[in-house]
Amino acid sequence: MSSTIWSVDEHLEDILAAVKPLEPIELQLLDAQGCVLVEDITVQIALPPFDNSSMDGYAVRTSDVAGASEEYPAVLTVVGDVAAGSGGTIRVGPGEAARIMTGAPLPPGAEAVVPVEWTDGGTGGGPAVTMRAASGAPEGASGEVRVHRPVEARAHVRARGSDVQAGDLALEAGTVLGPPQIGLLAAVGRATVKVRPRPRVVVLSTGSELVQPGEPLSAGQIFDSNSFALTAAARHAGAIAYRVGAVTDDADTLRATIEDQLIRADMIVTTGGVSVGAYDVVKEALSSMGEGDDSGGGVDFRKLAMQPGKPQGFGSIGPEHTPLLALPGNPVSSYVSFELFVRPAIRVLMGLKDVHRPKVRATLSADKPLSSPSGKRQFLRGAYDEEAGTVTPVGGTGSHLVAALARADALIVVPEDTTELEPGAEAEVVLLG
Repeated sequence: MSSTIWSVDEHLEDILAAVKPLEPIELQLLDAQGCVLVEDITVQIALPPFDNSSMDGYAVRTSDVAGASEEYPAVLTVVGDVAAGSGGTIRVGPGEAARIMTGAPLPPGAEAVVPVEWTDGGTGGGPAVTMRAASGAPEGASGEVRVHRPVEARAHVRARGSDVQAGDLALEAGTVLGPPQIGLLAAVGRATVKVRPRPRVVVLSTGSELVQPGEPLSAGQIFDSNSFALTAAARHAGAIAYRVGAVTDDADTLRATIEDQLIRADMIVTTGGVSVGAYDVVKEALSSMGEGDDSGGGVDFRKLAMQPGKPQGFGSIGPEHTPLLALPGNPVSSYVSFELFVRPAIRVLMGLKDVHRPKVRATLSADKPLSSPSGKRQFLRGAYDEEAGTVTPVGGTGSHLVAALARADALIVVPEDTTELEPGAEAEVVLLG
């Protein structure tokens, strides 16, 4: 482990300088969800591609229903149905109407759509609506519909290209593809799209004392919570995350486990075993990985001027120079370290421009001053009230307080040169929500 004390900013800059965005690939639309677009998407066809009805009703000429009322309805001959998806040859002439469904193309000759609620539904004019033959002549007898209200031209008509026009920019490169964006891509006819894939992040925790949740605890054992929290955090950041069961305190076992995981990892995150204890095997296992070969890899273990999270490790391993971040084992230290260092690195792999959590200034709401060690940047758990513009400390400073962490949605940042933060003081707050 290096004897140099790194600042939080130096460590983060070192990570972000080494991590590069993943190479783009072409994916099917549903496989591209959550990925970052690397190409501008231009619309090839207008949306909607034709004038269509926004209501179930009757396609009419406006002059035929001018002055229509409940007392004096306009009586029109119904010349056929126009269903959604139909090509149709129906034409609406003087004194005529076509029954039309939502999304169906507006037939030639029609100028507007009368909602069915403004009519008698075609019940008062003899036989049911009949269809017009291919020649354009009605088949058999026509029905009638009584219209009780007038309409203006283009009423209840979705105009061709009213959403987007052919040639418009639909989505910009750099867009994260969520459900609405996937829907737009499908609507403009794209079956595949070029994106940066979601990074695959492997998370594993170390420690012979760790037991999987659901299994019985023996004396001196605890449940492995870190790997669950960090895997969930990696998924929340946008990654495809894989959780590996806790590895015992054996350097050879840990090294072999990590080497096995390299085939499916764009990044590896470990938690535990990075401080100065006799059984902190992560340093033992990883310090030599990459040494003695031409890969140029290896993991550097450091001390940071921060609390919690002083011991950290970062480097690359394997033939593909897979980034590895080694985090401390205390639950709060582990999670805070993830938010500060791992999450931004995942976002860089995704190809995002804004990789950091949002920060705000808030008034400290507390019963007593907050103390902080000189020379260290402290990150305290807090609950942020956006409406009041305040942040309230949650729990104490202990790095084992998982329950307090679960109630927090922000980190209160106490700078290195500040040893006490008074109630009512303004503080920098990192929003985790």
